[in-house]
Amino acid sequence: MTGPTYPDAPDGLIATWNIRRRALTFAEGEALPPLEVDLKALLAERVPAEEGFPRPASGNATKRHEIRGELAGFSELAALNALLIAHLRKKRFPRHAPRLFRRIWQEEPDALLAELPPRWLISSVITFGDHGWNEGQRRVGLAMNMLFSLMKLYEFERLYTGLPPERAHPIRRTPSTALPMDMPSFSLLSGGLDINLLAQIWDMACNEPVAGRIACHLLTMLNDDPRTLFRRIGLMREDLRARREAKAARGAEAAE
Repeated sequence: MTGPTYPDAPDGLIATWNIRRRALTFAEGEALPPLEVDLKALLAERVPAEEGFPRPASGNATKRHEIRGELAGFSELAALNALLIAHLRKKRFPRHAPRLFRRIWQEEPDALLAELPPRWLISSVITFGDHGWNEGQRRVGLAMNMLFSLMKLYEFERLYTGLPPERAHPIRRTPSTALPMDMPSFSLLSGGLDINLLAQIWDMACNEPVAGRIACHLLTMLNDDPRTLFRRIGLMREDLRARREAKAARGAEAAE
C-alpha cells in the first residue's frame, strides 16, 4: 500500500462518518419516553427474553429491537439508556433526548454502574463528549472516547499476533526502526507516557461527579484487567528492571 492510508481524507472520511450519523426514523405513533418518565419503574422492570419484530420497521424500531435482544434480562432503564445513546450518536435526534440521558445518569448512577456491562458503560461515558451539560462532562467524555477507541483498534490488531492478551512481549534489544512520524521512542524504565495518559484523564474524572463517576469506574476496571496494553507494559517494565538489578548484582559480586 503506497500513498495516504485514506486517499480521500479529510472530505471522504467526513462524508462516510456523516452517512453513519443519519438520524433514526420513527414510524407513526413511535416516540421516546417523555423527559418525566418514571425511572424507578423502568429500573424495576426487566427486558423480556423474546419480543416480536415489527414489520415494516422504522430505524428506531430496528435499533430498539437489536438493543433489547442484547439486553434481555436487564432493566428497562438499561435498555432506554442504550436507545438514547443510539439516537444521540446521530446528527439529529429528539429534542429532549440529551436531557433524558443526563437525567438517567444524575438520578440512577448506582443502579446502572452495578448493572451495565463495560461495553455500555463505555458507550455511556463517551456520549457525554457531545452531550455533556458542561465543559467538564464533555472533556471527560471526549478523553474516554479517544482512550477506548484507540484501545479497541490496537487490541483488535493484537489478535493477529496470536499471543494471548495477558502475555507481555519478551524483552529483546530495542529495534532500530523509528516510530511513525519520527516520534521519539518510549523508555520502559524512565518513560512515563502510560502514567501521564491515565493520570490526566483520571484527574479530570475525579473532579466531575456525573460523567466522571462512570469514567472512574471504568478506569478502575481497566487498572484491574490483566489483558491490556498497560498491564503488558507493566510486566515488560518489571522484567527489564529485574534483569538490570540481577546484572548489577552479578557485577558487584564479580568486583568483590
